Amino acid sequence: MAEIKLAAEPRTEFGKGAARRIRRDNKIPAVLYGHGDDPVHVTLPGHESMLALRQTNVLLNIQLDGKGQLAVAKDVQRDPVRNVIEHIDLQVVSAGETITVDISVNIVDESAPGTIHLVELQSLSIEAEATHLPESVDVSIEGLEAGSQIHAGEIKLPAGSKLLTDPDYVVVLVTEPRGEAGEDEESAASAESPTEASSEG
Repeated sequence: MAEIKLAAEPRTEFGKGAARRIRRDNKIPAVLYGHGDDPVHVTLPGHESMLALRQTNVLLNIQLDGKGQLAVAKDVQRDPVRNVIEHIDLQVVSAGETITVDISVNIVDESAPGTIHLVELQSLSIEAEATHLPESVDVSIEGLEAGSQIHAGEIKLPAGSKLLTDPDYVVVLVTEPRGEAGEDEESAASAESPTEASSEG
């Protein structure tokens, strides 16, 4: 996984007013924590940070006071209306260290004709090496018939990853479209209506 460098600045002002001023300057308030050290409050460049965090589980190299510190974003707070980043919690990591992250489930291929698939679990919790974090995992449903299920424990994870999600959880369910059954019931009801009307008359 390639590192993305972000130039950070020490942050000495706190509170909502300070945060608003920081965001007006196109910067983002953030905090670095982990490894038993005291949290370090910083500001990050707004545009570069938003571009970097379009990727899942991206490895960041935070440049502060002439030194680099590897980190991953553990919590990203966004404005629900404007979808801009308001605050970032960064977990300090180092090469060789394993950490817990979530990876998204990416469905590939097509199930059997006349079926649809339902994704019951959008992501899996895994443990992986901090400098080689996967973004997602592909789950193939090729040719699966209605009633088929894929459980978390059946999914082949990226190399070096360990599943933390309950292996018995259903991740994908293949079924028949419910709409077709509903349409058949409606057709049957329509066909019965004239008969019922005749008997009543």
